[in-house]
Amino acid sequence: MSTRQMKLYDKANSILEIRQDARDYQNVFERIRRLCDAFDKHPASAYETSIIKQACDDVVAGSAAGEAARFALREHVVEEIGRLSDEELPRYICYRYRYDVFPYKKQLDDFPPCLQIEPASICNYRCVFCYHTDRELTLPKNGYMGLMTLELFKKVIDQAEGKCEALSLASRGEPLINRDIEDMLAYAAGKFLALKINTNAWFLDERKSHAILQAGVSTLVFSADAASEPLYSQLRVNGKLDRILANIRQFQEIRAHHYPDSITITRVSGVRFGDDQNLDDMEQFWGDLVDQVAFVKYNPWENTYDRPVNDVTTPCSDLWRRMFVWWDGTINPCDVDYLSTLAVGDADNEELSEIWNGDKYNALRKAHLACRRNSITPCMRCTFV
Repeated sequence: MSTRQMKLYDKANSILEIRQDARDYQNVFERIRRLCDAFDKHPASAYETSIIKQACDDVVAGSAAGEAARFALREHVVEEIGRLSDEELPRYICYRYRYDVFPYKKQLDDFPPCLQIEPASICNYRCVFCYHTDRELTLPKNGYMGLMTLELFKKVIDQAEGKCEALSLASRGEPLINRDIEDMLAYAAGKFLALKINTNAWFLDERKSHAILQAGVSTLVFSADAASEPLYSQLRVNGKLDRILANIRQFQEIRAHHYPDSITITRVSGVRFGDDQNLDDMEQFWGDLVDQVAFVKYNPWENTYDRPVNDVTTPCSDLWRRMFVWWDGTINPCDVDYLSTLAVGDADNEELSEIWNGDKYNALRKAHLACRRNSITPCMRCTFV
């Protein structure tokens, strides 16, 4: 199959369209310009300062030229910056530059820009576009299903604090299904500027809503792909739209009444799977309950290992962007490989920084850089770049 005939999935640009209230871009831009002018006064390390300066220079130069710079402020990034203090801004800019630009420069340092932790690989849904439709993954006897212990979670957080700003609680399963999720959130509170949760909202009760808001989660993504039945339950099999709507409405009420100064951004995000999904309908249905409504690109996650071998040679950006820590401590370079054939380490017995810069990870990077994706399973069948 020719690369020209297939749709590549650009992980850095997975959002097809996003709707949100207009944030004052000019104010955010001026804050970054001031940071650019004063970067040498910032008490960060010389390494961090150089990154902050380059990021700020890119933003300022890109805006002045009216063109997209290497590092630019996307809509959702502007929203995130708008909720940060000036004291937090340098840390955030440093993180975001590493996240957005390092994968394209193929630059590596001591720790991944983003750590994606899986509190649970179990999910109560069987969405038509998800790997949970593969019985090889979900059969309990195969050993892929489980819940992360609070002890392991704390061990991972302790290593990430101060080295990483982006922590996402999401991967193969539904994070709120973990019985320790409230304690996990409390332990992560205040340690990361970009703490994110992806949830189907089925288990989003009052206690969990308070835990999320008390932890200062920066972005809470509700995964929902439709604004009506039967389409919702056809796509999100085992789900019920009325329950999800009630849970999200309750969360919004709790946030409004008890946490009026909350920094948490809420987003309904759907996978654009078919022509019957419409962002206008999504915005009309969900818009009053969340801050953002979006669609992301569809990628056939549900059958990675059955897809035809392709001729993609572009390196996968995630090898320089994020590390996945699964419920049992398995470290995997991506979640397209949901059966862990590329496992590169064990968080329960190894240091994350050593895994990130270790032989297994670097062998994958070298193979991708040498245009040898077709020598690796399932990279040879994947369209992520």
